Amino acid sequence: MKFWNKKVISFEDKYFGLDLGESSIKVFQLEKDGNLDRIRSFNSAEITAGIIENGQIIEPEKLSQIIREVINSAGPKKINTKKVICSIPESKVFLRTISIPLIKEKEAIEAVKWEIEAGIPLKIDEVYFDWQFMDQSDGKQNVLTVAVSKEVVDNLVKVLEACGLSVCGMEMESIPTTRSLVPHNSGEKDVYLIVDVGTLKTSFIIIRSGVPCFTSSIPFSSRGITDLIASQMGINREEAEKIKISQGIEHSSEGQNNPILALVRPLLENLSTEIERTIDFYHTFPDSDAEIKKVIISGGSSNLKGLVPYPATNLTYEIGLGNPWINLNLGKNLPIISRDDSIRYATAIGLAMREISYGNKT
Repeated sequence: MKFWNKKVISFEDKYFGLDLGESSIKVFQLEKDGNLDRIRSFNSAEITAGIIENGQIIEPEKLSQIIREVINSAGPKKINTKKVICSIPESKVFLRTISIPLIKEKEAIEAVKWEIEAGIPLKIDEVYFDWQFMDQSDGKQNVLTVAVSKEVVDNLVKVLEACGLSVCGMEMESIPTTRSLVPHNSGEKDVYLIVDVGTLKTSFIIIRSGVPCFTSSIPFSSRGITDLIASQMGINREEAEKIKISQGIEHSSEGQNNPILALVRPLLENLSTEIERTIDFYHTFPDSDAEIKKVIISGGSSNLKGLVPYPATNLTYEIGLGNPWINLNLGKNLPIISRDDSIRYATAIGLAMREISYGNKT
């Protein structure tokens, strides 16, 4: 689904992906070298608290400065285009699967518009919206719908254009994340659950037939783990972060209990419970008889030692760390980004992969 697309680009031209969150920004550009995919440029930077809050841009000038700096310092080669595809915060996107009668396409479009407006707290002329027809069941057409406030999109476009960029398209975060982490050769009935563990929250994305059909989030986060360690041990956040990274939350090699694991176990138990609840909720969907094929752990905090194995001990589903290179043809060349770092770029990589052709190597 191409949620919002300005018809100003031929996708044979060069472009890059920009993943913008409340706590960080990531840029990524791919290029073609014959039939091979090459990583041309990437970079990331933290965003100071208060510049973006709850998906709203509070300090546009400061944000523009950070964006310019992260683009200008990207490597190993310079980003060689001003054309960008950007992510939209999932918290600002309304995603619903609806069912409408099997009617003619023109009538269906009007029905979809009515259903979108009925399901969001905004008027239809206050949002950008899109939809995708999916499967049919019980004499009805299932439709995936998405809408986002024009104010959110327009403010982001202003910031990007202030950086001298040409905004070619925007996608809610779950779309590019799915594009980079879910195998393109998956079957039509294959269902995946992506658990995206971030600095401030964890997002759940259910993918059916290669398309996100449900998203939600919970407060479980890397920062939450750090804050709990700090408060329980009476230390500052910096010290707690170092301990979290060095010790992780896994059992020690000698089989002894890890004191950090003991501290954060309630948070991990809640994560496992929420994963189960999300899967149970999926089974209330129409035609949701297919089981979850795999639970994919992703996000900037997914590399925390012990994080992936913990829910795996409580759930019967296959669980593993995501691989953002799974749908790229890198040949025999190893990625220039380490596996630990690459999962942080999953959304940015998915944005950079949006079209098959994304510029020849020059």
